[in-house]
Amino acid sequence: MTRGWNTWDVTTHTGMTHLPSGLRIRFGVPGAPLDGFTWRDGLVRLGHHTVGGEYAEVVVEAGGGRLHLVMAGGPADDLYVRAEGSAGVLVAVDGGPDTDVTAWRADWHATGEPDRQGTELCPAGGCLLEFGGRVDLHVAPRGTPGGPDGVRPLVEAVLAGRRADAERAAPRSGGWLGDAADAATRAVTWNRIYAPDLGRVLTPTSRDFVSERRRGFYGTWALHAWDTFFTGLVASTVDRDHAREIFGQILPFADASGMIPNRVSDDKGVTADRSQPPVGGLTVRKAYLAGGLSDETRDRALLTGTFPALLAWHDWWPRARRGPYGLLAWGSDPVDGDPGSATLDRTKRESGLDDSPMYDEVAYDPDTHTMNLADAGLVALHIADAEALAAIAGTLGESGVAQRLRDEAERARALADPLLWDDERGGYRNLRADGTHDPHVSPTLLYPLLAGLPDAGRAADLAARLLRPQTLGGDPPLPSVARDDPGYAATYWRGRVWAPMAYLAIEGLRRYDLTETARPLVAALLRLFQAEWEQHSHVRENYPATHGEDVRAFKARSDGLMAWGGLLAYLAYGELADAREDGWRFAHPGEPAELAGLPLGDGRLTVTAGDRLTVTLDGRPLLDAAPGVVITAYRRSAAEVAGIAHGSGDLHVTPPGPGAPIRLTVSAQPVPFRMTRNDHHDNDGGMPA
Repeated sequence: MTRGWNTWDVTTHTGMTHLPSGLRIRFGVPGAPLDGFTWRDGLVRLGHHTVGGEYAEVVVEAGGGRLHLVMAGGPADDLYVRAEGSAGVLVAVDGGPDTDVTAWRADWHATGEPDRQGTELCPAGGCLLEFGGRVDLHVAPRGTPGGPDGVRPLVEAVLAGRRADAERAAPRSGGWLGDAADAATRAVTWNRIYAPDLGRVLTPTSRDFVSERRRGFYGTWALHAWDTFFTGLVASTVDRDHAREIFGQILPFADASGMIPNRVSDDKGVTADRSQPPVGGLTVRKAYLAGGLSDETRDRALLTGTFPALLAWHDWWPRARRGPYGLLAWGSDPVDGDPGSATLDRTKRESGLDDSPMYDEVAYDPDTHTMNLADAGLVALHIADAEALAAIAGTLGESGVAQRLRDEAERARALADPLLWDDERGGYRNLRADGTHDPHVSPTLLYPLLAGLPDAGRAADLAARLLRPQTLGGDPPLPSVARDDPGYAATYWRGRVWAPMAYLAIEGLRRYDLTETARPLVAALLRLFQAEWEQHSHVRENYPATHGEDVRAFKARSDGLMAWGGLLAYLAYGELADAREDGWRFAHPGEPAELAGLPLGDGRLTVTAGDRLTVTLDGRPLLDAAPGVVITAYRRSAAEVAGIAHGSGDLHVTPPGPGAPIRLTVSAQPVPFRMTRNDHHDNDGGMPA
């Protein structure tokens, strides 16, 4: 059962709710609405927030006053709060219809003239209290020992200890990465909410987006398919258990055919007519690989808990979404009682790119229930999904399923490559039902790299052509529509920069080791991410495609704290440490940087790029390399360490067990290495594979 104190209540950042009792304590500025703090109305800065609510810190402004709130909750029944308000502090206590407020006591000390203190919480039904300045508060079940005399030092001691614990547990970044890790972490942890009708905690990609009272679009909660998978991927850098929980949130809503719905919410229900882009296998596999240095320490439960539903969803697509020439196309099925189903608008929404110019000239085909346009992005994502699920099946020992999926991916590539390739334009294009290639260009036309469609030469040529400054390059790069496309408008999906789209495109470049092409894109996207965080404490739904645009206005349609925006930080992490199918890649990004405290099954991983590149696990050195050395295919188990060193310089590798680091020299040719626990090493040259 979910229990304890946390920022569960979707309507407010400035308070905590206790479960299962339902007791709610909120804080505000006198004269301002208690729940009026959103990204457009008074929310100034988010501090640390642990997954379990053990520590949370936030600053808001309203009515001419500033409120700094520090709270310590978590799974226990005690709540500790320090609230400091420049114009006073408002405290509201209430709960649900079954909440017994009188079952709780509070020790409080409020600074004023004279100082006020007390030992009561509120009468039945709750209360609203106003204080002149700082309030220290300890709330606990009635009968708990305590008293007002020592409340302030008690609160201070608990908050200081919880903050220190929160900082030790959270991933950290510095140098070139700036505060990227803080931003991505808070975009996950601050969006955790409670869904009363489900009786469980959820992590939608944005609490503002899903709450009508916060100027959102649903009642109190909603989950979207690809939003959930990308949120889970970002969360995997914060807490493995929490990431596994997020990945599993949307899966129970799949229908009998295996379709995972576009959206499910408390007030609008399930979108029974359509799904969303198939990124489940990709994100789950990536999170699994990044969860350990070998299969020994990775989170097998993540795979076993998601694979059946993800495989059923994968198999649904070719049954339900065959469009022109037998290729996949976005669609919408007819649903009784839903007049909006089986329409062009709904097919666009299945793509996740609701108003993209790519679909301006298409039509709905009632015979296939799809648009009359075979989509290169969808085709590529489904192939990449097959490969990811094949790898998962292999890990789980389901060799027959793995082979079936690999064969399917190969057949799909053979069918799609000649149909989607446009010789005239020198790239992949969406294919119309009349056999012509659609001229619109977006980053989805880089997704075929993610699926391994082109050979290496054609992949490099394609990337160079699409990433010209006037097309999808420039700064900021990867707008959702090419700048020289007639449909480009620098708004929403007609030009804004979207982290999911950028992530998929750059993962495609990395598949072909187009590092020199990808790195400047990643750096520019990181600058975009950092600017919004540093200036506004925002992790955005989408980012401006032109420098200087302020996307904070409601009409700009860019939510201010959306977890999938953290994918831009995730991409930057990958320049230092990237978990790939053949093992980890570690590299110096060319500037001083640090990524510390990544949660692996092995321990906490830290990568530091300075005068040298160092990789440590719980403080123990694993690798120490000259800046010009890149390590790929790195795997480490209790019995063996292996990898490949590229570039130029020296590399020190710590073998398994108690042995001292082994020195390797890297020059013109890659140097494979393999060291086992029982090998005898000479400390100079190691044990090349």
